[in-house]
Amino acid sequence: MRKSRLTAVLAATACAVLVTGVSMAQAGDRTEGHRSGPAVFTLTEHADTDTVVDLGPHGDSVGDTLAFANPVYDRAGTRVGSDQGSCVRTVVGVAWECSWTTTLHGGSIVVQGPFYDAADSTLAVTGGTGKWRTARGQMELHARDAKGSAFDFTFAVER
Repeated sequence: MRKSRLTAVLAATACAVLVTGVSMAQAGDRTEGHRSGPAVFTLTEHADTDTVVDLGPHGDSVGDTLAFANPVYDRAGTRVGSDQGSCVRTVVGVAWECSWTTTLHGGSIVVQGPFYDAADSTLAVTGGTGKWRTARGQMELHARDAKGSAFDFTFAVER
């Protein structure tokens, strides 16, 4: 009888230690990203290939598509990757809804959200690949000139 009671106590203690260890490890995983904060960096896209496909009534209209595949550069002006994606015109003369992938050394980051004709916008980081495979956060989009020939992408990404 004593032996079975001792075995039960030891088994219960082992389970408690195991559960506590797993819980602490999971808590550490959840808080690790929060302690270090998001990776914040700015890239500049040169809008060399932007092409609007006129799909609705002639001229700017809801449903038109903007497609692109452009180079991206770091602050020093070194090419660090490229982007590719598309946007659909949602409000004539005002806004597009976009989705694109920015490919960098070590992986890619995917964003989705509005692109405004005459204002900055914030897009959601919806995921990524490689070193960005668990990416989440946001990207601030800022036109560098009125012609729309270059854009700053400021990423705030947690991994």
